[in-house]
Amino acid sequence: MQHIDHNPDQAHVPADWWRGAAIYQVYVRSFADDNGDGVGDLAGVRSRLPYLAELGVDALWFNPWYPSPMADGGYDVTDYRDIDPVFGTLAEAEKLIAEASDLGIRTIVDIVPNHVSDTHRWFAQALAADPGSPERARFWFREGRGADGELPPNDWPSQFGGSAWTRVADGQWYLHRFASQQPDLNWGHPQVRAEHEDVLRFWFDRGAAGVRIDSAAEVAKDPSLPDLAASPVPHPYVDRDELHDIYRSWRRVADSYAQPRALIGEVWLPDPERFARYLRPDELHTAFNFGFLACPWDAQQLREQITTTLAVHAPVGAPATWVLANHDITRTVTRYGRADTGFDFATKGYGIATDLATGTRRARAAAMLTLALPGSVYLYQGEELGLPEVEDIPADRIEDPMHHRTAGADPGRDGCRVPLPWDGSAPSAGFGPDGGAEPWLPQPAGWSDFSVAAQNQDPDSMLTLYRTALRLRRAEPGLGDGPMDWTGSHPQVLAFRRGPDFTCAVNLAPTPQLLPDHTSVLLSSAPLDGGLLPPDTTVWLRTA
Repeated sequence: MQHIDHNPDQAHVPADWWRGAAIYQVYVRSFADDNGDGVGDLAGVRSRLPYLAELGVDALWFNPWYPSPMADGGYDVTDYRDIDPVFGTLAEAEKLIAEASDLGIRTIVDIVPNHVSDTHRWFAQALAADPGSPERARFWFREGRGADGELPPNDWPSQFGGSAWTRVADGQWYLHRFASQQPDLNWGHPQVRAEHEDVLRFWFDRGAAGVRIDSAAEVAKDPSLPDLAASPVPHPYVDRDELHDIYRSWRRVADSYAQPRALIGEVWLPDPERFARYLRPDELHTAFNFGFLACPWDAQQLREQITTTLAVHAPVGAPATWVLANHDITRTVTRYGRADTGFDFATKGYGIATDLATGTRRARAAAMLTLALPGSVYLYQGEELGLPEVEDIPADRIEDPMHHRTAGADPGRDGCRVPLPWDGSAPSAGFGPDGGAEPWLPQPAGWSDFSVAAQNQDPDSMLTLYRTALRLRRAEPGLGDGPMDWTGSHPQVLAFRRGPDFTCAVNLAPTPQLLPDHTSVLLSSAPLDGGLLPPDTTVWLRTA
C-alpha cells in the first residue's frame, strides 16, 4: 500500500520538518489504557490525540509496539510487521497514524536492528537447525571455550549484567548484548539487511514519517569476536565502520519517498567526531544528544556541551537534538534535585536524597532552555506534568531486566515508566476506565496531584509552562532550526540570541542576576524579581 498524506496543510510544511521539530515520546504501555486491562494501548493514545495537539508537538515517537513477550519492554521483537495484541491491531495503528496526521502530528516508529526476540521465527528456525546451518548464520552462534565448551566464546558482557552469551541444548552458545531473550542479529548476513530494509518500507508505506533506530552504534560486530580484555581497536561491537554502509542503504530507502522519511539514531558515543560521521548527508538525519541529557545542572558544563554539540553538527549540516529524559533515564525533576545532577547508569541506586522542589524549579528552567536551543527537541511523556521518578515500586512488581539481572542492585528503569495520571478523581488517576484493572505498574500516593486535570487550568503548572513555551517556539521565527549566538553575561548565566530580537537567559548562579536589556518578557520559568533573574530560572525576552 502507498501512503496518502491525510493533512491537507502538510504540503506547506517543509520536507525537512525534522530539523526543528518538537517530538513527544509515547511509551504506549504507560500512556492511556482504553480497554481497562491495566496496560496502555493504541486506542488510549488515539483518545488523547487532542491533548497532544493542544500541547503543541509536531511528531510522536512510539517505543516498540510490535508483538513481543515483553522481556525488555517490547525491545524483544517477535514480528516487526504487526502490533502486539495488548496494544491493539495493525489496522488501529494505521488509524492512529492517519488521525495524528490530520492534526498535523507525524509518527515515528522504533526500529530495533541489533536483536530480535527469542520467539522470532528466525531464532526458532535457528534453534531447530544444526550447528553451522544457514538458519544459525543469521545470528552469532559459536562453540564455547574450555575442555567441553562449557565457557562462553568470549568475555563480552550483557548490558543488563552477566555474560552476553547463553548456551543452547546442543552445546553451542548465542550472543545477546542485552537480555538472553534478545539474540543479536548478524549484520554481515545479506538476509538481515534485506529484511530490515523491507521493514522500513512497510512502515513508511503506512505513513510513518521516520524511524528511531535503537542502539544504532552497536549493530555491527567484528566476526572474529575478540575478547574485550585484549582491548581491540576498533571496538568489536561499538561504532564499527561497517555501520555507515548499512545506514547509507537505509537513507536511500528513506529518500525514495515523495516526502522523505527521517532516520533518527540512538547513538551513545564519547568521541564527537565519530558521532558526527553518522550524520553525514547520505546517512542519518539526526541522532540523540546524550551528552546533553547526562550533563549536570552546571553553567560551565552546559555551555561547553551546547557549544561542542553545535560545533560537531555544523560541518555535516545536521541539526542538533536536545532531550532531558526518556524511558531509560531517571526523571528530570528527581535527577535535578540531587547533589549529583548528572546521569550515569553506573551510579543508579537506592536511597539517593532528592529535593523535589529544587528539582522541579530546575526542570522548568531546563525545559525552556532546551526549547530555545537550535534544532529539534524530544519530550518524554510525563515530563510536561513534572512527574518525579517513582522509587518505591515493590520488588515483586518491577519488570525491568536491569533490576533482575543485577540481583536487585540496580533499581531498574520502571520508575520513569509508571502510567500517567490524567484525572486525579478517577480510579488509576484516569489512566484506565472506571472498573478497569490496576495499572501494570503501581501509581504512588499523590500521583493525582500531577494529573492533567489538576494542571489544566493552573497558570503556574508545569503543563501550562510547556504548552505556552511550545506555542511560542512554533510562533517565533528565530526558534527551532537555525543559528544562535552567545551573549555576554555572568559566568553562571547562559544567555544567547536566536534571530534578531529573541534572547534566552538561564541563571544557574546561587544569587539573582541582572536581566539582559530587553523590551518585554515573553515567558519565564518562575516569577521574576523586578529586573533580576532568580536562581534556577529561565526567561525568554524580546530584545531590540
